[in-house]
Amino acid sequence: MNASLVPAVSVRTAATGASTKPDALGMREMQRRAYAHRGEQYLLIKSPPASGKSRALMFIALDKLENQGVRQAIIVVPERSIGGSFADEPLTRSGFWADWTVRPRWNLCNVPGADEAGVARTKVGAVREFLASPDRVLVCTHATFRFAFDELGAEAFDDRLIAVDEFHHVSANPDNRLGAQLGALIARDRAHLVAMTGSYFRGDAVAVLGPGDEAKFQTVTYTYYEQLNGYEHLKALDIGYYFYSGSYLKDITKVLDPGQKTIVHIPSVNARESTKDKTREANEIMDALGQWEGEDPATGFHLIRRPDGRLIRVADLVDDDPAKRDRVVGALKDPARRMDRDHVDVILALGMAKEGFDWIWCEHALTVGYRSSLTEIVQIIGRATRDAPGKPRARFTNLIAEPDAAQEKVIDAINDTLKAIAASLLMEQVLAPRFEFSPKDSGQREGFDYGAAGYVAGGTNVGFNEATERFHMEIGGLAEPQSPEATRICTEDLNEVIAAFVQDRSVLERGLFDEETAPQELTRERMGKIVRERYPELTEADQEAVRQHAIAALAITQQAKARAGGEAEGEPRSNTAFVDGVRRFAMDVRDLDVDLIDSVNPFEAAYKVLARELNPDTLKQVAAVIAGKRVNLSYEEARDLAMRALRFKQERGRLPELTSPDAWEKRMAEGVAAFARLQAEAARG
Repeated sequence: MNASLVPAVSVRTAATGASTKPDALGMREMQRRAYAHRGEQYLLIKSPPASGKSRALMFIALDKLENQGVRQAIIVVPERSIGGSFADEPLTRSGFWADWTVRPRWNLCNVPGADEAGVARTKVGAVREFLASPDRVLVCTHATFRFAFDELGAEAFDDRLIAVDEFHHVSANPDNRLGAQLGALIARDRAHLVAMTGSYFRGDAVAVLGPGDEAKFQTVTYTYYEQLNGYEHLKALDIGYYFYSGSYLKDITKVLDPGQKTIVHIPSVNARESTKDKTREANEIMDALGQWEGEDPATGFHLIRRPDGRLIRVADLVDDDPAKRDRVVGALKDPARRMDRDHVDVILALGMAKEGFDWIWCEHALTVGYRSSLTEIVQIIGRATRDAPGKPRARFTNLIAEPDAAQEKVIDAINDTLKAIAASLLMEQVLAPRFEFSPKDSGQREGFDYGAAGYVAGGTNVGFNEATERFHMEIGGLAEPQSPEATRICTEDLNEVIAAFVQDRSVLERGLFDEETAPQELTRERMGKIVRERYPELTEADQEAVRQHAIAALAITQQAKARAGGEAEGEPRSNTAFVDGVRRFAMDVRDLDVDLIDSVNPFEAAYKVLARELNPDTLKQVAAVIAGKRVNLSYEEARDLAMRALRFKQERGRLPELTSPDAWEKRMAEGVAAFARLQAEAARG
């Protein structure tokens, strides 16, 4: 197996402890930020795994119940294993004015059995009883809430708080039942809603909420960068994609280190990486770890003796037996063993132990087969990014089948490879500091610590604010957002825009393998189309401002990575390599402008890594398959290029020419010709 990372993301943090130190009320930084907006009727918390969203909700819900006239709080989680995150919490011990308590009968996640339709419907009666009771808190799954809402209607939840964990499960798609139900609650405007997610972008590129509904929410954003940089113990995070050939079971031990606390996610039985026998796969992994010596009768964990004599404990969440599964899940959720590092060593999972799963000791999240959703990748990475004593480093590894020209499923392998690259590009973005852009020489320098960024008189156009952990960059010709909504998007939602861009397969294919594609074709044409479709309510000027800000953030992160990648490995620096890379990039590029940013291919670095890791024959096969799939311009693409050609004419006094040596000018000219042809065809027919 090729043991190189494809491509690699390696983050070193300052370990300041800022994100884990509680204040006088027992709140960490993210929780303080969210609690400051506790009076909002609609609150959206975007915060990474392990940042304390569950406890933040407890603080907010208690205030709403005590001081805001809210009668009851219903906590809605995607799966039963997450319900433990909302168990009783003695908050007064840390300085808060009340404790969080949930009567056992109202934590429906602890009721034995899965959330199949029949079982979930039996819980609707419990929800009805709760609503009629004087008790204040209920915890249930998304499935239970959906069934209860269908039977009881929106009015049953008047004057109550509905808190939805892992909010990215909601979608603006009319077929998404939970999304439609929340839309009905918003339309009725009698309930309070708190939505929480560690990855607001969805893998299917459908908006989580419609623009009108989302505008009603107060957003609280706490970034991955802020979270990791503020840890006390965890100082580094590595993300790697590894190619394997043949069966993954032959090679998994090359990346599975039993000396590290590990969650192994085996592939779905429908995935091409699967042998179609998940039980056998789990057993083979355990056989590879050592000699099986039985099960612990109290926990159901498998006891395996390593060749060095060490006994390790493996929790099997792949087994479908309900009694065994409930015992293992119960042992993993046991609050008395949460701080016991030796409680379990390896967890084998298929559809579980992802979002919301709280095992602070996890050092390695090992996933076989690419997950189709970028959201799922972020969630899985989050399993390893809990801060814990004696845990200085964590990693995420994704085993992917290597594309093979001799395989019939080469296109599937190529698709997985492209999506892995997309995930890496996105993670590089969400692990970087936040950027704030302004037009060059606009005077917006107040509040930015240029000394910390190495500023010298007459020098750089970048400033790093150590207090806010944000970069300010001035860009020549930058369009500024005009409306409050566009300003909010440029401040809070650039990662969602970038996620839609990097997971667009046509963008990835052309950015990586089409040498004739001008970078501007991707950054202007394709990103522009994505922004227009995502935010149709914005004016054309605001759409262009959002596009420029998103491309600037992506391009600068990629260039920064290239600068940082040249370092020799050594002791961790005082901050992430991205920060150092951005500083060097800004020092090197004194006259940064929009045209320069648009001319940067954000996928260039990814292609260089891919070319190193795949042999030339395989790489040629990948390029050939993709080249064979190219299609002509759509009407919308041709129209957009024609409009840009018109602006080109206004600026230069002539239309773009097909014979131009400039690839972007040539592309605009092709768009003009295609648009004229398509219009003529439409007129004829």
